[in-house]
Amino acid sequence: MALEFKLPELGENIEGGDVVNVLVGVGDVVTEGQPLLEIEAGKASMEIPSPAAGTVSAVHVSQGDTVKVGQLAFTIEAGDAAENAQPEPVEKKEEKPAESREPEQPVVVAPPPKKPEPTPQPVAPPAPVPPPAPTPTDKAVSAAPNVRRLARELGIDIHSVQPSTDGGRISMEDVKAHAKTMIENGGGRRTGKQGAVRVEKMSAIRKATMNHMAHCWATIPHVTQQDWADITHLDELRKTFGKKAEAVGAKLTVTAILVKVVASALKAFPNFNCSIDPEKGEIIYKDFYNVGIAVDTDKGLMVPVIRDADQKNMIELSQDLGAIAAKARAGQISLDDLKGGTFTISNLGGIGGTFFTPIVNSPEVAILGVGRAVNENGRLKMPLSLSYDHRIIDGADGARFIRWIVEALEEPLLLSLEG
Repeated sequence: MALEFKLPELGENIEGGDVVNVLVGVGDVVTEGQPLLEIEAGKASMEIPSPAAGTVSAVHVSQGDTVKVGQLAFTIEAGDAAENAQPEPVEKKEEKPAESREPEQPVVVAPPPKKPEPTPQPVAPPAPVPPPAPTPTDKAVSAAPNVRRLARELGIDIHSVQPSTDGGRISMEDVKAHAKTMIENGGGRRTGKQGAVRVEKMSAIRKATMNHMAHCWATIPHVTQQDWADITHLDELRKTFGKKAEAVGAKLTVTAILVKVVASALKAFPNFNCSIDPEKGEIIYKDFYNVGIAVDTDKGLMVPVIRDADQKNMIELSQDLGAIAAKARAGQISLDDLKGGTFTISNLGGIGGTFFTPIVNSPEVAILGVGRAVNENGRLKMPLSLSYDHRIIDGADGARFIRWIVEALEEPLLLSLEG
């Protein structure tokens, strides 16, 4: 029985994504739950599993395609139909996979017999073009995941890269060399009125960031208040007790301390830990404290969430921070990792700068921006920027909230007294 497998629901409010990898080809026998596609949707990377066991008879998508939920992706000869087809010709049991592949190749080769004259064309320079089209060639490419990722980020079809080793395995250097050749030959460039320009396809993460930030800025009336926190004493304590975190493979950072401080502040100021429904005229106060951490990655900005931050100590928060940062930079963040935040911290101190105006991450109502600490007359001072939704938070409350954070950083005992 032929099963038409269409792209399933990927998550709430996600209409589609970009195909990062097609993991099977025509003729492949798959099991139920086996990954068929790797999709980048929103800011998450996910594998799409097969709904049934069977043999892939057609592939309707390819690497780099933008696909939508409900779009036809594969045709699978599913269930008993695929399994029972093998026992009939017993002597040809091992030939079945080859037979299932043969119908796919004539689709590509069939046109040339009708036109004998063009037969030399497959040998001509255009020959490298066909390999990316038939998805079975995906399996013929030997390359590590990080090499494939680099090729995708550079906009290079991995099938067009020539391996430099006899074994045929494509390396990072092969991809870089191919990219350099493309640039030298003008690949990916256009000529405008003012000169040469380079056009690149926007990644799924960049598109998601673009759409979400535009929505946040257009719908939330922002106010940003700024202040300095003297963290001289706090930094001394961090260095003194940092070894306890190192003993469990973590690093006690200012961000980890800030997560704890913010979680305590949200309990003291519940209107900063809510969302609003303007149409219903309702305020949804949240009795859980999930702090999102803005993470800068090669693919763009991600905001994975540390859940129940109020229930964890600083060493546990340090472990969580290290884990989510590693997942984000490895491109392994799931949709669940990005959901449920009630407040966001954006720490740019590692890059530099002082004050800035972070954009509130809707449906949250506030975000804390952190700049690089500076040394003034022997005191270490850290710049803080608090942006909030003025529909629900008044200026006086904004001032009280940021001052509470400043005082908690300057006198850590406040966390035990009021947090």
